[in-house]
Parts: sequence; C-alpha cells; structure tokens
Amino acid sequence: MNGPDLVVFDLDGTLVDSSQDLATAVNAALAAVAPGTPPLPHMLVRTLIGSGARSLVSRSLQAAAVERPVEEVLPVFLDRYRGCLLDRTRPYPGVPEALERLAGRRLAVLTNKPGDMSRAILEGLGLAGRFFRVCGGGDVPGRKPDPEGLRHLLAEAGADPTRAAIVGDSAIDVRAGRAAGVATVGVSYGFDAASFADDPPDVRVDDLRELAELWGLPAPA
Repeated sequence: MNGPDLVVFDLDGTLVDSSQDLATAVNAALAAVAPGTPPLPHMLVRTLIGSGARSLVSRSLQAAAVERPVEEVLPVFLDRYRGCLLDRTRPYPGVPEALERLAGRRLAVLTNKPGDMSRAILEGLGLAGRFFRVCGGGDVPGRKPDPEGLRHLLAEAGADPTRAAIVGDSAIDVRAGRAAGVATVGVSYGFDAASFADDPPDVRVDDLRELAELWGLPAPA
C-alpha cells in the first residue's frame, strides 16, 4: 500500500479556518478586561494563531497594548470562544474530499487547541468520524513542537514512524514531526507558512487533495 499508514493533521490553519471566530473571541475578551480597547483586525489576529490559546492571548494583549496578566484574560477568552466556535469556522476547500480519499488510512488530529473545543468543531463540521483520535492541548503530554503527543498517537495506532506523516501549516508541526521521526507535509494556505523558511517540511501542498496524488492513492470509483 502506497503512502503512510498513519496521517496526523494539525487543526487550525490546516483542516479548518477558524481565524474569524478566534478574532471575535479575542476582541470580546479584550473588551471585557479593558473596555474601550480598539478591536484587533482579523488579519492581525490571524498572524498570532498557532501555539495554543495561552500564546494567542499573550500575543493579543501585547498587540493591543493591554497590560493584564495572561492568567486573568485566558479564562475570559476561552469563555467567549466557546460561544462562537462554529459561527464562521469552516473546513478549507477540498478538506472533506481529501479525507474521503484517505479513508483507508488511520487518521488523527494533533493540535495545541483545547481538546474539547477541537472535538466540538470537528463534530459540528461533520468531520469527527474521519479520525480515530483527536488530541488537543491537555489531552497528551507536551504541546507541539514537543513530539510526545505525536509519539502517543504513533503508539496508540501501532504505527512505525517511517510509515507515518504529520500535516500542518507551520514550523511547529515540522519540528514535532522531525523529532518523532515521521515525514512532514506543509500546507501553503495556513496561518504561518512563512515559518517554513527556517524549518522546511519534506514536501508542500497547496490543497489537501494533492495528498492522494502525492501518495499514489487510487482515484475514487
């Protein structure tokens, strides 16, 4: 069988574009803790996403010049985000079709987003059934680029690292993959493709549907 036996996907910026809902939650949290703070533009918030909720809040506070402890603002952000998880979040074009083509493989998600939110998003978009496991921040030891979460999924799937791949939109995913000894695929359309300049993936794709061709999978009947 061609291609990897296990494919592990990042979530935000790889499978789904969640940036508008994240921006809504960021600005709602800023307004709650520092009334009168001008909202951050969506495209700015988009550049701050990638290392989990705590990092997003920290970067957003800095961008908005709001001097509040991250520990104070993080629960406010999470509360606001739970209220808008699926307002505007959608899969990127081609994602459902790509997952369908990969249905013969074991598929998983490894994200720094809280696991319960990640599962709720995938459930709401009708994609959760494609994955044998969705692991978010707090579900497994460490956070990407720490490779422990990826190693956990490899062990659970009984997969050889040389027969696995991680697909993501940033150098964080590449570094996690390299540390775990799996192949790395970078998507060009995500939130932090510029970070591939310092940590290039083994291969890049512009659309997840390219994975089937990359791995020589048969066309659908």
